[in-house]
Amino acid sequence: MSDNAITLLDAVNLAMARALDEDPNVVLLGEDIGANGGVFRATDGLQARFGERRVIDTPLAETMIAGLSVGMATQGIRPVAEIQFMGFIFPAFEHLVAHAARMRHRTRGRLSCPMVLRAPFGGGIHAPEHHSESTETLLAHIPGLRVVIPSSPARAYGLLLAAIRCDDPVVFLEPKRIYRASKTLVEDNGEALPLDTCFTLREGNDITLISWGAMVQETLMAADRLADEGVSCEVIDVATLNPIDHATLIASVHKTGRCVIIHEAPHHGGMGAEISATLSEQMLTSLQAPVRRVTGDDTVMPYYRNEQLYLPDVDDILIAVRETMEYSG
Repeated sequence: MSDNAITLLDAVNLAMARALDEDPNVVLLGEDIGANGGVFRATDGLQARFGERRVIDTPLAETMIAGLSVGMATQGIRPVAEIQFMGFIFPAFEHLVAHAARMRHRTRGRLSCPMVLRAPFGGGIHAPEHHSESTETLLAHIPGLRVVIPSSPARAYGLLLAAIRCDDPVVFLEPKRIYRASKTLVEDNGEALPLDTCFTLREGNDITLISWGAMVQETLMAADRLADEGVSCEVIDVATLNPIDHATLIASVHKTGRCVIIHEAPHHGGMGAEISATLSEQMLTSLQAPVRRVTGDDTVMPYYRNEQLYLPDVDDILIAVRETMEYSG
């Protein structure tokens, strides 16, 4: 175990160092990730430790980064590419959607595409335009493309190791608002956490709260407040948005009969809508109240002076849960 508690950002660095050390086919590439250590310093010290052939500085060219990663991945290399901010990921979509996600299908299993595309995402750090997007739904809609989002240092370490070892492409979205928000002890033991699995962070009987990424923190705080009111909340971190572990979500809501879904992305067409539709389709008669969503607004993420008006907070979750608990039909 590390001598000191570490942040989510430290855990990302630790996982990449472990992967580089144990597998000579793992390489990192991205803009300023080498000598500079990346815009958030997620790769700090890794080029000095593993060399310029393993930790590669690239030009400012997201299309090239993604295309190069696809080519590497089909030839036995395991690239871990960084896109500096999720708002800059769109030039990479052509390679993710048309090539990475289809490689196994296109070649009838002859080739796979074991690449990871990392990107910080979400608001809350007073960033300029194009630096605070939460567009995970666009990626989760693509068959063959895993979308993974950690919500704690331990899950960042274990899920990133699993993503790097996965034989299919993974987009690994890191909620930068909680990069340095808290520290926990993380054992650098090389053990991965399972992909495609939800994590039940808190057991409860009255209502299920479903979230992922940075919003898990507010969700847990709301659950603490609600416990003082006598409301027992089950809190689930989805973690992998594609494919979703529907079985865990359905089992939880079958037990509680009520559900609130919390995410930072806009309300319309978000992953909350997909989860809500699945729950309604498969267990309508088990629900004691309509599934509620607490989300960001259907607007562009505002500049920093107004971003807190956009981001859901604990009070928003409390209101939704109380109204769901009081629903009588």
